[in-house]
Amino acid sequence: MSSQDAERREIEAEQAYVDTVYERLDASAKVAQSLVVEGMARGHVGNEGGLVERDAMVYQASKRLSALNAAHDGLVFGRLNLLDGESRYIGRIGVRDAEREILLIDWRAPAAAIFYQATAQEPQGVIRRRVLRCSNDKVIGVEDDLLDGDNAPDDLVVIGEGALLASLTRARDSSMHSVVATIQKEQDEAIRAPSRGATTIGGGPGTGKTVVALHRAAYLLYTDRRRFESGGVLVVGPSAVFMSYIERVLPSLGETSVTLRSLGEVVDGLRTARHDEPVAAAAKGSSRMTAFLTRAAAAPIPGSPTELRYFYKDDVLRLDAQQLDRIRRQLLSGARRNRAYAKAPAALVEALWRQVRGERALEKGREEFVEIITTDDRFVDFVEDWWPPVDPIQMWRSLPVVIDQLNRGAFRPEEVTALKASWQIGEPSIQDVPLIDELRYIIGELPEPTDEDADDPKQLMSFERRERDERVDRFRSTQSIEDDGFAHVLVDEAQDLSPMQWRMLGRRGRHASWTIVGDQAQSSWPFPEESAAARTAALEGKPEHAFRLSTNYRNSAEIYDLAAKVAAIAVPYPDLADAVRRTGESPQHHTVGTAELVDTVRASAREILDRVDGTVAVVVPRDRLDALRSDLVDLIGEHPDRLRVLDGLDTKGLEFDGVVVVEPDGITDESSAGWRTLYVVLTRATQLLTTVGTTDRWSNRIA
Repeated sequence: MSSQDAERREIEAEQAYVDTVYERLDASAKVAQSLVVEGMARGHVGNEGGLVERDAMVYQASKRLSALNAAHDGLVFGRLNLLDGESRYIGRIGVRDAEREILLIDWRAPAAAIFYQATAQEPQGVIRRRVLRCSNDKVIGVEDDLLDGDNAPDDLVVIGEGALLASLTRARDSSMHSVVATIQKEQDEAIRAPSRGATTIGGGPGTGKTVVALHRAAYLLYTDRRRFESGGVLVVGPSAVFMSYIERVLPSLGETSVTLRSLGEVVDGLRTARHDEPVAAAAKGSSRMTAFLTRAAAAPIPGSPTELRYFYKDDVLRLDAQQLDRIRRQLLSGARRNRAYAKAPAALVEALWRQVRGERALEKGREEFVEIITTDDRFVDFVEDWWPPVDPIQMWRSLPVVIDQLNRGAFRPEEVTALKASWQIGEPSIQDVPLIDELRYIIGELPEPTDEDADDPKQLMSFERRERDERVDRFRSTQSIEDDGFAHVLVDEAQDLSPMQWRMLGRRGRHASWTIVGDQAQSSWPFPEESAAARTAALEGKPEHAFRLSTNYRNSAEIYDLAAKVAAIAVPYPDLADAVRRTGESPQHHTVGTAELVDTVRASAREILDRVDGTVAVVVPRDRLDALRSDLVDLIGEHPDRLRVLDGLDTKGLEFDGVVVVEPDGITDESSAGWRTLYVVLTRATQLLTTVGTTDRWSNRIA
């Protein structure tokens, strides 16, 4: 029998089993759908119990239906032939037959662990490990690893050259895919690490850090669903481009209850993709920003009144700027700004009463004074202007106005100039998001009025006057900071986080376990020691479990050899992985005149598009991005799903079949982390790499 005939027969045999599994999957989906219908019907019972029962049934059934639908594509991907004659099929979720016998083992279950952990050196009772390559519900190929040939039956068929190498040649598209069928032993150990504390996953580019971390999130949800689903799992990545790239991975593993956010989306209600230029970005990310924001939160709102004059009986009562400032400091002593909101009227009334000297006023007493002043529109209007409820966006918008007054040497003149220029744009950048989050916590929430307040005219005025009720309630509803905690926080590209970003994530993971993914050689943050201190503070002494991935599955050796030379300039001792394959395709380099640059870039991109089946990226310095997108609009229009034009930072975590790097010297000159950014860019390419520039300083330096 020929090898082709043998493979065809094996595929037919596996297809028969896969068909049985899908029949049970469809039956389970019908049951879940019927439960949704039944649950909705119970809402017509007409009592509160029926509504509660309806909501519970519909929620659980809908969640199950969603998981079944998400796992449909490539449901069955693995088979183990064991020494005792048993066969185990491994899949994205577990499936049982009508008699509750196991048809398919969830990849996260303990019984599936040996699918990833068995090796030829330690087969752990596995004779043959088979990966089923499927398109939807159809088996289109099989790849076998023979792990224990000495105990293999004579009639055991072994097909292919191994699933991992086969998967490495697959063309890339616009989404990251699950690698659940080809996880390697060192990757599996990181996935199944203890759930408590912080698990760090390190390693060079292409080692699978991101996809391993996502599989770990799915594994944790499977092993302790009550804890992690009720508390929530937050996955944070560097950019919206990256989050779009990875968004299909967890649903394909049967998990649909994870929160995915880029760094520009971590704070509810904010969404931004704009990066600041390097000087402003470094200043905003620095831990120096914390003290400045604290001072800004305590300062008067620009334009607020600086004097209070009130005529009462025979007295002229006056609080000047110095006295108002003293009252402000007293109110802020031990209290957040918005928490002190309810106490501001009483503090002002008390200060004014101490100035009352007239006999008529003293005769009427303090109680009448309080009654008159707290119902006087002039006083109420002053309080609203002097100590209004403040939202963090409003306070953030005041920063360019107050920075000169409140800087106190924290930021150098060139940093102040860069900060003002950025803030005066009026819309937050990615680097502003943690500052706004910091302000949320510094100024605090508005307190809810209490029954005691209702009996006190001073407090009653603060909460129950005119249309202010609606305004304060609306403000309070947007200011909750009690719901930020998660049960698990997964941070990708963690080496890029600034101290302020670590503080932002630390608030959301105070009681969480963590998965932290990164490689210092790829860092875009210029001050690693400062960031490391902030990371330590965010983890609050949690035990750490460190894993290093050592094999580069992404890049060809030819591409990675070039990138490794750049890495050696970027950091003193880069963590270099071992590239496992060679393609015979060396990187191409073109140094051209300015007039020829765009035509050469277009020709290089077109050539790569013609030679590969998957995606291609043209990567350019940030200040050239818009211009080059315009220059290549025709080519982008021809290949809208395959060609991307990006700057270096937006390539973080992505991979492409081919990459054209435009003006490498421009990328290295962008910031103090420019060489690290170039290292990242070069390692995005899996098959073909071309550089095009008008200078070649970078290549001369690594020669």
